[in-house]
Amino acid sequence: MKLTGREKSELIGEGFITIILLILLNLSIFILLNQTIASNPGLRNGIFQIKTSLTFGPNDFNIWSWGNVFVVFMVIVDIIVLYWRLIRRYRQMQLRHVISELHYIADGHYDHQIPFKLQGDMARVVSSINALVQSTIESMEEERRIENSKDELITNVSHDIRTPLTSIIGYLGLIEDNQYNSQEDLLSYTHTAYVKSKQMKVLVEDLFEYTKVRQTSTPINAIDFDMNQMLAQLAASFELEAKNKGMTIASSTKPNPLMMEADTEKLGRVFNNLISNALKYGSGGKHIYLEAEKIGQEVIVKVSNDGPKIPEQSLDQLFDRFYRVEESRSQKTGGTGLGLAIAQSIITLHGGYIYVVSDDSLTSFVIHLPLGKDKKLIRK
Repeated sequence: MKLTGREKSELIGEGFITIILLILLNLSIFILLNQTIASNPGLRNGIFQIKTSLTFGPNDFNIWSWGNVFVVFMVIVDIIVLYWRLIRRYRQMQLRHVISELHYIADGHYDHQIPFKLQGDMARVVSSINALVQSTIESMEEERRIENSKDELITNVSHDIRTPLTSIIGYLGLIEDNQYNSQEDLLSYTHTAYVKSKQMKVLVEDLFEYTKVRQTSTPINAIDFDMNQMLAQLAASFELEAKNKGMTIASSTKPNPLMMEADTEKLGRVFNNLISNALKYGSGGKHIYLEAEKIGQEVIVKVSNDGPKIPEQSLDQLFDRFYRVEESRSQKTGGTGLGLAIAQSIITLHGGYIYVVSDDSLTSFVIHLPLGKDKKLIRK
């Protein structure tokens, strides 16, 4: 901590005054002792019968005497008192600086930290204050991110709902005003309004599911199940759709059976979403692979397809809500942009994590899940 010129003057003044007071105190003690010994012969002749000095050499050089010892003792005591008073004043100045820094922080400078380094208890106080400030900054930034996230969510939802709603109102308005030329036009308008209504319904359902699984208090209804059987059932349920797109779908696990504990309903939502994405966006590919392997105390599941490579700049954003690699493609396929965000939240609820890797040969969504034994799950 750097002292100001005024504080340095205060320390010098404190030391000067202390030295004067100590000199006066020492003189008073010397005078008092001399008067006491002079007025009491018994003290001089009785208590001080021991040798009062020690001489050395032919010239009787005095190397020890009661007077010398007393002077040395008083000097040591004076130095200790002087040091104590200066240190006390210096610590008061440190405290004053700390309080000044706290007032500066309290005035709204929440990103400011106390810059100087101290020792002892004051060092721990400063360290605690800086840690509290850092924690406050992080909390404020997190709150700001949450607010921005809410605003972004409202904006995206409003946009995605407004688009089909505008179409629905437009076509129903044409019907209401009898602005159609034939029965075929009427059926076309009602069909378009129906399709747009279903898109809105999917968006609302996805939004509800997303907000539900984002809550850490959402219960996980865990049961023991065979992952191999689950993946085989998924492959069978998507077999016809894959065939219509000129693709094959296959599943495998190591070992077989692969028993684990999880919420099968929620995991089914994850796998359905990943397989649907592989069918929608893996155009040009021929294969979809569902693979699971037990490694240690976790199960690694991969949902892969040999379709087009996902651009590298999009990999880190795929799990952001409402993110679409290609806006036009998502409009065509009817995606809401919430599916992967929901999948990530469900995997997180299980204590696992998900990521994607993509190259020219395969695009794989990789899921790491605990077997369930070390996870506090609500069992059915």
